[in-house]
Amino acid sequence: QVQLVESGGGLAQAGGSLRLSCAASGITFSIYTMGWYRQDPGKQRELVADITSSGRTTYADSVKGRFTISRDNAKNTVWLQMNSLEVEDTAVYYCKAGRGFWGQGTQVTVSS
Repeated sequence: QVQLVESGGGLAQAGGSLRLSCAASGITFSIYTMGWYRQDPGKQRELVADITSSGRTTYADSVKGRFTISRDNAKNTVWLQMNSLEVEDTAVYYCKAGRGFWGQGTQVTVSS
């Protein structure tokens, strides 16, 4: 029933940009905090950014100033704009809705 469909991942060079999208269905999107998380093999999954239903944002220190999370409740969509990409940003990125719904994950690879 709940579906989070991600797009926009892929390959980028250091210093470049990518924009990830997550389209949600099966939930009352407007009341959910939405988030982006990432995980590399051998590492713990970590919060990248989240945004509340009212638009309040939180960022990991490692991405603050480079990444921007946004949402459009009319479109049931949340985005992650990633600028000034670094090799260390390479990971599988996951979209999360509320406290328990996850997307399938999308690979982001940054090369130097």
